[in-house]
Amino acid sequence: MRIALIGYGKMGRAIESVAIAKGHDIVLKIDLENAADLNGEALAKADVAIEFTGPHSAFTNVMKCLESGIPVVCGSTGWLARWSEARQYCEKQNGTLIYASNYSIGVNLFFELNTYLAKLMNNHTDYNISMEEIHHTQKKDAPSGTAITLAEQILDHIKTKKEWVNHHSERPEQLEIISERMDPAPGTHKIKYTSAVDDIEIIHTARNRIGFAGGAVLAAEFAINKKGIFGMKEVLGL
Repeated sequence: MRIALIGYGKMGRAIESVAIAKGHDIVLKIDLENAADLNGEALAKADVAIEFTGPHSAFTNVMKCLESGIPVVCGSTGWLARWSEARQYCEKQNGTLIYASNYSIGVNLFFELNTYLAKLMNNHTDYNISMEEIHHTQKKDAPSGTAITLAEQILDHIKTKKEWVNHHSERPEQLEIISERMDPAPGTHKIKYTSAVDDIEIIHTARNRIGFAGGAVLAAEFAINKKGIFGMKEVLGL
Protein backbone atom coordinates (compact mmCIF):
# COMPACT_ATOMS: atom_id res chain seq x y z
CA MET A 1 0.00 0.00 0.00
CA ARG A 2 1.32 3.45 -0.97
CA ILE A 3 0.54 6.06 1.68
CA ALA A 4 0.51 9.85 1.52
CA LEU A 5 1.22 11.30 4.97
CA ILE A 6 -0.37 14.70 5.43
CA GLY A 7 1.10 16.04 8.65
CA TYR A 8 4.61 14.94 9.56
CA GLY A 9 4.87 15.83 13.21
CA LYS A 10 5.20 13.35 16.06
CA MET A 11 2.05 11.51 15.04
CA GLY A 12 3.02 11.43 11.38
CA ARG A 13 6.39 9.93 12.26
CA ALA A 14 4.74 7.31 14.47
CA ILE A 15 2.39 6.40 11.61
CA GLU A 16 5.37 6.17 9.25
CA SER A 17 7.16 3.80 11.62
CA VAL A 18 4.15 1.50 11.96
CA ALA A 19 3.34 1.57 8.24
CA ILE A 20 6.90 0.70 7.18
CA ALA A 21 7.04 -2.12 9.75
CA LYS A 22 3.89 -3.56 8.13
CA GLY A 23 5.46 -3.42 4.66
CA HIS A 24 3.77 -0.28 3.32
CA ASP A 25 5.47 2.55 1.43
CA ILE A 26 5.34 6.26 2.30
CA VAL A 27 5.31 8.00 -1.10
CA LEU A 28 4.43 11.54 0.00
CA LYS A 29 5.10 13.55 3.15
CA ILE A 30 3.39 16.91 3.59
CA ASP A 31 4.12 19.30 6.44
CA LEU A 32 4.10 23.08 6.99
CA GLU A 33 7.26 23.59 4.96
CA ASN A 34 5.86 21.99 1.77
CA ALA A 35 2.09 22.36 2.22
CA ALA A 36 1.82 23.81 -1.29
CA ASP A 37 2.95 20.44 -2.69
CA LEU A 38 -0.36 18.83 -1.73
CA ASN A 39 -2.02 18.60 -5.12
CA GLY A 40 -3.60 16.08 -7.46
CA GLU A 41 -0.34 15.19 -9.19
CA ALA A 42 1.40 14.41 -5.91
CA LEU A 43 -1.58 12.50 -4.49
CA ALA A 44 -1.82 10.37 -7.63
CA LYS A 45 1.26 8.48 -6.41
CA ALA A 46 -0.67 7.19 -3.38
CA ASP A 47 -3.34 4.55 -2.78
CA VAL A 48 -4.56 6.27 0.40
CA ALA A 49 -3.87 9.41 2.44
CA ILE A 50 -3.60 9.67 6.22
CA GLU A 51 -4.27 13.21 7.46
CA PHE A 52 -3.12 14.34 10.93
CA THR A 53 -2.59 18.10 10.93
CA GLY A 54 -4.74 20.57 12.86
CA PRO A 55 -8.14 22.24 12.98
CA HIS A 56 -7.21 25.04 10.57
CA SER A 57 -5.93 22.86 7.71
CA ALA A 58 -7.77 19.55 8.04
CA PHE A 59 -10.88 20.45 6.03
CA THR A 60 -8.88 21.78 3.08
CA ASN A 61 -6.61 18.74 3.12
CA VAL A 62 -9.52 16.31 3.22
CA MET A 63 -11.24 18.09 0.34
CA LYS A 64 -8.07 17.97 -1.79
CA CYS A 65 -7.82 14.22 -1.27
CA LEU A 66 -11.47 13.66 -2.15
CA GLU A 67 -11.14 15.90 -5.20
CA SER A 68 -8.19 13.76 -6.34
CA GLY A 69 -10.12 10.53 -5.83
CA ILE A 70 -7.83 9.35 -3.02
CA PRO A 71 -9.32 7.61 0.04
CA VAL A 72 -8.51 9.67 3.12
CA VAL A 73 -8.18 8.71 6.78
CA CYS A 74 -8.51 11.86 8.89
CA GLY A 75 -7.48 12.06 12.52
CA SER A 76 -7.47 15.84 12.96
CA THR A 77 -9.92 17.23 15.50
CA GLY A 78 -11.44 20.66 16.00
CA TRP A 79 -12.75 21.10 12.43
CA LEU A 80 -16.10 19.31 12.57
CA ALA A 81 -18.13 22.49 12.11
CA ARG A 82 -17.47 21.73 8.41
CA TRP A 83 -18.06 17.98 8.65
CA SER A 84 -21.36 18.11 6.75
CA GLU A 85 -19.60 19.82 3.82
CA ALA A 86 -16.90 17.17 3.69
CA ARG A 87 -19.47 14.40 3.98
CA GLN A 88 -21.64 15.78 1.18
CA TYR A 89 -18.63 16.27 -1.08
CA CYS A 90 -17.43 12.72 -0.39
CA GLU A 91 -20.85 11.36 -1.36
CA LYS A 92 -20.92 13.54 -4.49
CA GLN A 93 -17.47 12.29 -5.53
CA ASN A 94 -18.30 8.66 -4.64
CA GLY A 95 -15.19 8.86 -2.51
CA THR A 96 -13.89 7.29 0.67
CA LEU A 97 -13.56 9.13 3.98
CA ILE A 98 -12.75 7.63 7.36
CA TYR A 99 -12.93 9.93 10.37
CA ALA A 100 -12.39 9.18 14.04
CA SER A 101 -11.68 11.45 16.96
CA ASN A 102 -9.28 8.75 18.14
CA TYR A 103 -7.78 5.83 16.19
CA SER A 104 -6.50 3.89 19.19
CA ILE A 105 -8.05 0.43 19.31
CA GLY A 106 -8.13 0.67 23.11
CA VAL A 107 -9.95 4.01 23.02
CA ASN A 108 -12.55 2.64 20.63
CA LEU A 109 -13.19 -0.25 23.00
CA PHE A 110 -13.40 2.39 25.75
CA PHE A 111 -16.10 4.17 23.69
CA GLU A 112 -18.15 0.97 23.73
CA LEU A 113 -17.64 0.58 27.50
CA ASN A 114 -18.64 4.23 28.06
CA THR A 115 -21.86 3.78 26.09
CA TYR A 116 -22.77 0.60 27.94
CA LEU A 117 -22.10 2.15 31.35
CA ALA A 118 -24.16 5.24 30.49
CA LYS A 119 -27.11 3.02 29.55
CA LEU A 120 -26.80 1.22 32.90
CA MET A 121 -26.59 4.48 34.87
CA ASN A 122 -29.49 6.33 33.23
CA ASN A 123 -32.03 5.32 35.89
CA HIS A 124 -29.67 5.95 38.83
CA THR A 125 -30.22 9.68 39.22
CA ASP A 126 -28.43 9.86 42.58
CA TYR A 127 -25.12 9.77 40.68
CA ASN A 128 -23.63 12.89 39.14
CA ILE A 129 -21.30 12.55 36.16
CA SER A 130 -18.11 14.45 35.40
CA MET A 131 -15.28 14.10 32.90
CA GLU A 132 -11.60 14.96 32.82
CA GLU A 133 -9.13 14.86 29.93
CA ILE A 134 -5.37 15.41 30.06
CA HIS A 135 -3.13 15.99 27.05
CA HIS A 136 0.27 17.41 26.17
CA THR A 137 0.65 21.17 25.85
CA GLN A 138 0.96 21.06 22.04
CA LYS A 139 -2.63 19.92 21.66
CA LYS A 140 -4.48 22.91 20.23
CA ASP A 141 -8.14 22.05 20.86
CA ALA A 142 -9.92 21.67 24.19
CA PRO A 143 -11.79 19.61 25.05
CA SER A 144 -10.22 16.87 22.97
CA GLY A 145 -12.16 15.27 20.16
CA THR A 146 -12.11 12.03 22.14
CA ALA A 147 -13.64 13.79 25.17
CA ILE A 148 -16.38 15.26 22.99
CA THR A 149 -17.18 11.81 21.58
CA LEU A 150 -17.37 10.40 25.11
CA ALA A 151 -19.56 13.30 26.26
CA GLU A 152 -21.96 12.92 23.36
CA GLN A 153 -22.29 9.21 24.06
CA ILE A 154 -23.24 10.05 27.64
CA LEU A 155 -25.74 12.71 26.53
CA ASP A 156 -27.37 10.14 24.25
CA HIS A 157 -28.17 7.89 27.22
CA ILE A 158 -28.23 9.97 30.43
CA LYS A 159 -31.46 11.90 30.06
CA THR A 160 -30.80 14.29 32.96
CA LYS A 161 -27.82 15.76 31.08
CA LYS A 162 -28.64 18.19 28.29
CA GLU A 163 -25.26 19.62 27.22
CA TRP A 164 -21.56 19.42 27.92
CA VAL A 165 -19.46 22.40 29.03
CA ASN A 166 -15.70 22.81 29.21
CA HIS A 167 -15.55 24.13 32.78
CA HIS A 168 -16.73 23.39 36.30
CA SER A 169 -20.49 23.61 36.57
CA GLU A 170 -23.02 23.48 39.40
CA ARG A 171 -25.95 23.13 36.99
CA PRO A 172 -27.26 19.56 37.17
CA GLU A 173 -28.27 19.44 33.49
CA GLN A 174 -24.69 20.19 32.37
CA LEU A 175 -21.97 17.58 31.92
CA GLU A 176 -18.66 19.18 32.85
CA ILE A 177 -15.45 18.35 31.00
CA ILE A 178 -12.29 19.57 32.70
CA SER A 179 -9.32 19.90 30.31
CA GLU A 180 -5.72 19.93 31.50
CA ARG A 181 -2.58 20.40 29.42
CA MET A 182 0.75 19.17 30.75
CA ASP A 183 3.88 17.40 29.48
CA PRO A 184 4.47 14.60 28.90
CA ALA A 185 0.90 13.35 28.49
CA PRO A 186 -0.15 11.42 25.35
CA GLY A 187 -3.74 11.34 26.61
CA THR A 188 -5.92 10.37 29.57
CA HIS A 189 -9.73 10.37 29.68
CA LYS A 190 -11.76 9.81 32.85
CA ILE A 191 -15.51 9.46 33.36
CA LYS A 192 -16.65 9.52 36.97
CA TYR A 193 -20.09 8.79 38.46
CA THR A 194 -20.32 10.14 42.02
CA SER A 195 -22.96 9.55 44.70
CA ALA A 196 -23.14 10.06 48.46
CA VAL A 197 -22.13 6.45 49.03
CA ASP A 198 -19.64 5.54 46.30
CA ASP A 199 -17.88 6.42 43.04
CA ILE A 200 -17.72 4.54 39.75
CA GLU A 201 -14.88 5.56 37.46
CA ILE A 202 -13.57 4.37 34.10
CA ILE A 203 -10.22 5.59 32.76
CA HIS A 204 -8.23 5.20 29.57
CA THR A 205 -4.58 6.27 29.59
CA ALA A 206 -2.42 6.19 26.48
CA ARG A 207 1.20 5.23 27.13
CA ASN A 208 2.48 6.49 23.77
CA ARG A 209 1.40 7.34 20.20
CA ILE A 210 1.90 3.83 18.80
CA GLY A 211 -1.67 2.81 19.62
CA PHE A 212 -3.07 5.78 17.70
CA ALA A 213 -0.69 5.22 14.78
CA GLY A 214 -1.48 1.52 14.55
CA GLY A 215 -5.20 2.23 14.39
CA ALA A 216 -4.70 4.85 11.67
CA VAL A 217 -2.73 2.40 9.51
CA LEU A 218 -5.40 -0.25 10.11
CA ALA A 219 -8.03 2.25 8.95
CA ALA A 220 -5.99 3.00 5.82
CA GLU A 221 -5.82 -0.72 5.03
CA PHE A 222 -9.60 -0.90 5.49
CA ALA A 223 -10.18 2.06 3.15
CA ILE A 224 -8.60 0.44 0.10
CA ASN A 225 -11.23 -0.64 -2.46
CA LYS A 226 -14.12 0.76 -0.40
CA LYS A 227 -16.49 3.63 -1.10
CA GLY A 228 -18.36 5.62 1.52
CA ILE A 229 -17.96 7.24 4.92
CA PHE A 230 -16.77 5.14 7.82
CA GLY A 231 -15.59 5.31 11.42
CA MET A 232 -13.56 3.03 13.64
CA LYS A 233 -16.66 0.99 14.51
CA GLU A 234 -16.67 -0.26 10.93
CA VAL A 235 -12.90 -0.67 10.80
CA LEU A 236 -12.91 -2.79 13.97
CA GLY A 237 -16.24 -4.51 13.28
CA LEU A 238 -17.77 -3.30 16.55
